[in-house]
Amino acid sequence: MNQTAELAPDRQRHAPIAAVEPFHAIAVSRVAHELADAGRDIIHMEFGQPSTGAPAAAIAEAHRVLDTEAMGYWESNPLKERIAAHYAETYGVAIEREQVILTCGASPALVLALSCLFAPGARVALARPGYVAYRNTLRALYLEPVELPCGPAERYQLTAAALAALDPAPDGVIIASPANPTGTIIAPDELAAIAAVCQARGIRIVSDEIYHGLSFVGPARSLLEHAPDAFVVNSFSKYFSMPGWRLGWAVVPRESVGAARARMGNLFLTPPVIAQRAGLTAFGCRDELEQHIATYARNRALMLAALPQLGLDKVAPPDGAFYLYADIGHLTADSLGFCERLLRDTGVCTAPGIDFDPVEGHRFMRFSFAVSTDLIEQAIARMIPWFAAQPHLNGG
Repeated sequence: MNQTAELAPDRQRHAPIAAVEPFHAIAVSRVAHELADAGRDIIHMEFGQPSTGAPAAAIAEAHRVLDTEAMGYWESNPLKERIAAHYAETYGVAIEREQVILTCGASPALVLALSCLFAPGARVALARPGYVAYRNTLRALYLEPVELPCGPAERYQLTAAALAALDPAPDGVIIASPANPTGTIIAPDELAAIAAVCQARGIRIVSDEIYHGLSFVGPARSLLEHAPDAFVVNSFSKYFSMPGWRLGWAVVPRESVGAARARMGNLFLTPPVIAQRAGLTAFGCRDELEQHIATYARNRALMLAALPQLGLDKVAPPDGAFYLYADIGHLTADSLGFCERLLRDTGVCTAPGIDFDPVEGHRFMRFSFAVSTDLIEQAIARMIPWFAAQPHLNGG
């Protein structure tokens, strides 16, 4: 008997593996590191990671833990209590300690949220452009992304009207404010309207609030102020300047606590003990952390002032985070190739728009201004003559 023929029907019963697209900025960054290994001076503006380190007191606490504790699998109740207190102090929202699930960064928190709230095949709306991992994590979990185009008229953000117009209503929505790649913040009244539409239509909300604390136009508001049953994702990677510590959290609706804890325990165990100890200490380092915000504000101002010299006049409003998302459609229809040429010619590494928008992203790029101010100044000096030498498409 033909063994291949015998196995074929069984193989046909298996569902295809979920198609997850690559993160193109990582490929550009790989080229940047290869150039650096060859002796080139590279300025990294491709990733949203602070150039500053963890607060000094947090680092000191980590040294103490290394010297005195064996560590292991452990979850810090004091840290969960401090995070719960943070919501009361910052947003006026009361949550219980057990609603806080500590995670290995925001990415596992997103997996917890999506897997707790939705069954395979569920439809989840999100803004386009948006963070590449939203779309790809949805697909990896066999969920269907419903991308809503958001342009200048919507300030590159989801609106209550757009969610109300979807027919049929999606099962869920991912909200990000401040957003990646645009830095835009949803106004408080619009946030309330989104929550109202979702409640009326039975749409579950996942709110990515990882960039909270990084705002240049007033504080961002939490979805929990309007939707107590929202599933909130956050992290120590951005405001607390601790991306390499792999520490984040989810605020989980009471009815989902058991499911979220089960997933965290089985899929990821616990975050690193040393990171949890340092994270608790970092909450007491606000003065130092606010100095980082002052640096980002200077960098933002320098970049905004330089944009006319780069010939870039169509940019998403950078309300928060540390990004500028710019339209380069007059220069290229291949943002990936454009960013790689910029890197090879100038040593400035940036992110192509196709990561964030598979439809229009070929004519956009993202700059991260999370690096030091002197590197921003060097990058601008390198980019101005390079952009000026680029030919325009169709006489644009």
